[in-house]
Amino acid sequence: MYVYLLASKKHGTLYLGVTNDLIRRVYEHKTKVIRGFTSRYSVKLLVWYECCDDPETAIAREKDLKKWRRDWKIALIEGSNPDWTDLYSSITR
Repeated sequence: MYVYLLASKKHGTLYLGVTNDLIRRVYEHKTKVIRGFTSRYSVKLLVWYECCDDPETAIAREKDLKKWRRDWKIALIEGSNPDWTDLYSSITR
């Protein structure tokens, strides 16, 4: 299970999600297969993700992060990805 953050651009619109298949889910966001927030605001750069052992842990982590202030989420991203590089290509290799 994965908790992930997508961005429209550096310091742009953020989206927080949880999935059991990170490659498939990010691909869906990138190709706008599913209509909604990410397709409307072109949020498609995978800028942060975290692996969890089970669905309960992942969902709890997502709920916790959703309570965080925006600047805390930005600090989380920049702690491991200071240039806001799209990490999608690194997970598809």
